[in-house]
Amino acid sequence: MRNRLAVVVGRAVRVLARLRGGGSAIPGGVALRISPRFLEHAIGELPFGVIFVTGSNGKSTTTNMLVSILRAHGLSVFSNPSGGNLPQGIASALLAVVPLDGRVRDDIAVLEVDEAYGVGLAQRIPPNDVLLLNLQIDQLNRFHEPERVRQMLGRIAHAATRTVVVNAADPNTAALGRESRHDQRLVSFDVAPEVLAESAHGVAAAPSISGARTENDRDLPPAAVTVVGVAGVHAELDVDGVRASTALPARGLHYAVDAAAAVATAHNVLGDRFELSTAMTALGSLGAVYGRGEVITARGQQVEIVMMKNPPSLQLNLDALESTPSRLLLAVDEGTPDPSWIYDTDLSRIDHVDIVSGTKAWQWATRLAYAGIPVGAVIEDFPRAVDAFLALPTPDGGEPKTALVNYELMMQLRLMMGYLDLEGGA
Repeated sequence: MRNRLAVVVGRAVRVLARLRGGGSAIPGGVALRISPRFLEHAIGELPFGVIFVTGSNGKSTTTNMLVSILRAHGLSVFSNPSGGNLPQGIASALLAVVPLDGRVRDDIAVLEVDEAYGVGLAQRIPPNDVLLLNLQIDQLNRFHEPERVRQMLGRIAHAATRTVVVNAADPNTAALGRESRHDQRLVSFDVAPEVLAESAHGVAAAPSISGARTENDRDLPPAAVTVVGVAGVHAELDVDGVRASTALPARGLHYAVDAAAAVATAHNVLGDRFELSTAMTALGSLGAVYGRGEVITARGQQVEIVMMKNPPSLQLNLDALESTPSRLLLAVDEGTPDPSWIYDTDLSRIDHVDIVSGTKAWQWATRLAYAGIPVGAVIEDFPRAVDAFLALPTPDGGEPKTALVNYELMMQLRLMMGYLDLEGGA
């Protein structure tokens, strides 16, 4: 009865939230207050179980990739929208699909899970499989230090009832794999040494914070999938000794690593049903996820949105630039409480910034000045800055203008340009 009431009331709140202009996690929060075990009831008994996708960066893209591969193989999949990775966000996504009895009818659930909230969620819904993408310097105002995140990821991985999938190119997730329980299946994906050597900052992993190996540690198995080549928006993967090429949703090694993670996890779940050609076709059909290399039409112009959530995402996106942006807007607001990390970022891939904006504009302008990178104008008010940016001449080569923005201003820019769908707003 509680679950039925949670669905009815949650959906009513969801309709009201959407009438106010987009999605919200509030409906899920309401459903969980009415039925605290709403999540367990909804997805606790699926035929292929539940997969958690977690780590510092790449969760949304990898989840999208994994869902696409599984669906291409004929599985029906429930997944939370990118960005809705807290319990209330997952509950809101459930309200969009469950019947009145509150039970998902799909074969499998693939959930993007926040590192911190994932610990409690894993206790409520023990995942069958856990995919650990990476451990990078992220949100120090929230997590304080990488060691704390390592402990969180370790606790989530420990909850897996079937498989732990780890990034062998990241020393900390590799260590967590070695520390996994011996009754858990261990799967790894990797990046070829020559590909890592070609990347100015590798995979931007946090320094190794694991202690000495113990006699209980396992050896990582050979990588099920290895990134063996990256060129722009194309990647070459080695999957159990067979090479295959795929298009990526955006350029950069980090997107190729996400693809390897998704393929390795799908292969593990599907077993003999897995077909490499089907997986590559599914990957190649995907577009960019909300502001992560996404190209939008803004008042008749093409603008590529490059989002920076933390130092590694900024650095890897800069590393992936194929050329110096001709027109560049850089904007950061209070959604990035501590921007001091910008002084550790290698900015050599940009030679100027047309407009700096947001409440952190002057901190960025100062950093750029220290780097000797000229700034055309500082306009703290973001809407005015966007107007000024779009008024600039179109690049001679016809390439899109580039907006390098943090998460909150990415969302605002999309809304300003008429893209009313909200990330995580199921």
